[in-house]
Amino acid sequence: MSTPADRASTHAGDLPLVRTRTLGDFRIHALEGGLQRLDGGAMFGVVPKPLWERRIPADARNRIPLGLRCLLVETPDALVLIETGLGNKEGEKFMEIYGVENSASPGSGAPDRLQEAVRSAGFSPEDVSVVVNTHLHFDHAGGNTFRDEEGAVRLSFPNARYHVQRGEWDWAHQTNERTQASYLPDNYDPVMAAGKLELVEGAVEIVPGIETLPTPGHCPYHQSVLVRSGGETACFLADVLPTMAHLPLPWIMGYDVEPLVTLESKRALLRRAVDEGWLLVSTHDPAIPWGFVEQDGKGAALRAV
Repeated sequence: MSTPADRASTHAGDLPLVRTRTLGDFRIHALEGGLQRLDGGAMFGVVPKPLWERRIPADARNRIPLGLRCLLVETPDALVLIETGLGNKEGEKFMEIYGVENSASPGSGAPDRLQEAVRSAGFSPEDVSVVVNTHLHFDHAGGNTFRDEEGAVRLSFPNARYHVQRGEWDWAHQTNERTQASYLPDNYDPVMAAGKLELVEGAVEIVPGIETLPTPGHCPYHQSVLVRSGGETACFLADVLPTMAHLPLPWIMGYDVEPLVTLESKRALLRRAVDEGWLLVSTHDPAIPWGFVEQDGKGAALRAV
């Protein structure tokens, strides 16, 4: 288990690019796509700072470090990438505001940390055959595409079919003052224009062993992803439970558009995770990629691995 001090001092370069384990007959790889830093108060909503800063201390600007973790799954049928991180397309001002560390020089056309991690796992971006986006916010789908040295936006995984909820696609194209900063069309419109985007509805098996799990609240069509093999299950959480510090049910982000819906999504997910022994995979925890949960008398508690 990492300590609060470990979390506070986390930098992208401190983390291993790839951590690998088996899940039944699958091999799964936690890929570190870098870090960003967001306001701790926004990340923990109504939870008072004296409580949340014990879990993830903030910097002088009240920002906490957050991973940009993705999951690469080797199945007999496909090489599946869940999430694509933030990518390399945004400029220096954007990167400074969000405290991004992902190894890319803004606008340089250089690969970002996720691309490096895919290669470190023993694959090339061209090997990825399926991409699953949990939703289309810039820190989850930004790496769908990249900006090359000439400034053109291209698909990061040119041989993959990308998948997202149909409702999320529609929501991303009907933004308002509250949501528009999270949705950047260059992250997903080029995928649709290339004929590579599949719009799914509800719980769908993308390939054998990979299934979408609707977990609305952060946005109305947010989904987590279940990975099943050999009687074992992993759940890629995404923003229904962004860090392991968010395990308590009422610890919900201020960014969520429907926090009471998030509450019920978390309640149902954690109940199943405990009852069925799921391995939970965290997108944004700055230090802990995965772990199991168990009931400790007060609620769900993490057993890190």
